[in-house]
Amino acid sequence: MNAENNHTEPGGEPGSPSAAAARANRALRRAGVAALVLIIAGAAAGWWPRLHRGELLAAETRELAVLTVSVVSPAPAAAGNGLLLPAEIKPYVDSPIYARASGYLKRWVVDIGAEVKEGDLLAEIDTPELNQELAQSRAQLRQMEAAERLAAISAKRWAGLLKTSSVSEQETAEKAADWELKTAAVQASRANVQRLEDLQAFQLVKAPFAGTITARRADIGELITPGASHELFHLAQTATLRVDVRVPQSAARSVVPGQTAELLLPEVPGRVFAATVARTAGAVSADSRTLLVELEVKNADKAILSGGYAQVRLVEARPEAPVTLPANTLLFRPEGPQVGVVRTEGKVEMRPVTLGRDFGPRVEILTGVGPQDRVILNPPDSLVAGAVVRVAAAEPVPAAPAAR
Repeated sequence: MNAENNHTEPGGEPGSPSAAAARANRALRRAGVAALVLIIAGAAAGWWPRLHRGELLAAETRELAVLTVSVVSPAPAAAGNGLLLPAEIKPYVDSPIYARASGYLKRWVVDIGAEVKEGDLLAEIDTPELNQELAQSRAQLRQMEAAERLAAISAKRWAGLLKTSSVSEQETAEKAADWELKTAAVQASRANVQRLEDLQAFQLVKAPFAGTITARRADIGELITPGASHELFHLAQTATLRVDVRVPQSAARSVVPGQTAELLLPEVPGRVFAATVARTAGAVSADSRTLLVELEVKNADKAILSGGYAQVRLVEARPEAPVTLPANTLLFRPEGPQVGVVRTEGKVEMRPVTLGRDFGPRVEILTGVGPQDRVILNPPDSLVAGAVVRVAAAEPVPAAPAAR
């Protein structure tokens, strides 16, 4: 017989009905405890994964609340082989030709493209009114000269008669004064004749210097009036050319007269024309913050056309290279261009920057950042100062290619 059957319940004999009821109660309690344990275990098994997922979701939410950014460090642009700048080609001498005499254009001798020397005839103006005025002035001069000769004879005769007291001193003085008056009138008339002769000489329009006729703006029979209201020709001296270049303020001090330079033309690829810095303006323009530099280029073979666009490489100009940043680091706001800089504690600082030359994918930054700064790539428009960010990676920016 097992121990359970041998155990005597209080208040009853073994095998009595009361003992059996007690055993049944204990079995029910054990079953209830087991069921409760199973229910608690099942509830815990269902609640724990949900709690874990909630913690993961909260952690992920906190993770996503912090903006993750990529940063770059500004890098100096390569100085390159000199300074390459746009330029404008001009004739060494460029002058419009106007008429000095009134009349009608009788003929023109040269047309556009003609090479002329100093003093060559360009056109002839028919001046009938001026010719008549000159003829009248010459006749008046002859009249004045005749009156002046008569006054001279009278004055000398009265001076001789005064010695014999045949005439009074008053009459002698009057004759002498009349001679002086007639002499002055002759001189005035002669000057007027000279003026009209000089004007008549302008009926032949001549080249003031050697060069090329680049424009003809009058035709035969056209009424010509003197002054700057009616241009007849345009004359340019192109054997030597002037090249105007505007050098940025950062490189202005490195450009001095006498330096060598290279002129490059887009329509003549592969050919380099030698140039020399002739002079500088000596002052930076307040409008563009650039220094006007004038170069001279020999053009004896007429290979360079004046008035065109070119590029000039200032070989000896070595400006200090500014830093560059990718163009997608810039934020354009009402205050001006800005970049976001990540500080050591992970907070954002908005820096205003001054832009230089635009290289396309990269832009020169003249002021605002340095090589030690971490600048945010592709910053969102909502980026503000003080925002906390997480740096994903640092990508050094290669130097800008050398200007060619």
